[in-house]
Amino acid sequence: MYYVNQEQIQLRLDAIPEIAEALKRTAEAWDGSVMLGMVQERALHLAIEVVTDVGSYLIDGFIMRDASSYEDIMEINHEEKVFDDDIYRVLRELVGLRKPLVQEYYSWKRAEIHPLTPVLPDILDRFAVQVREYIRQELGH
Repeated sequence: MYYVNQEQIQLRLDAIPEIAEALKRTAEAWDGSVMLGMVQERALHLAIEVVTDVGSYLIDGFIMRDASSYEDIMEINHEEKVFDDDIYRVLRELVGLRKPLVQEYYSWKRAEIHPLTPVLPDILDRFAVQVREYIRQELGH
């Protein structure tokens, strides 16, 4: 029997609408300003944390193979059919931004909109739907 921490997964999935809204509004209003650049950075960072946290909870709860990196968390979840190929491609690129955003923030190009910013709102919404469906299928609820 699996122990999947559904409460913690749900808390993180519940954060997605606000993150998606921030990314969407940032893309729509993009003007290269420091303020929108900082909003974009934080929203991208939170998106990374959500998908890696959820992915880690799924790996632990469903006893999948151990992950060695953020990219590996996404790969394992994709291999286990938690989410589809399109989502996987975007999320793999997204988690690759963690080091630049968190450790190399001093060289992040704040005046440029990142190509993932306009794409992520839909991907994050689909991610949440597919994660919930995977849990429902695997646990039989």
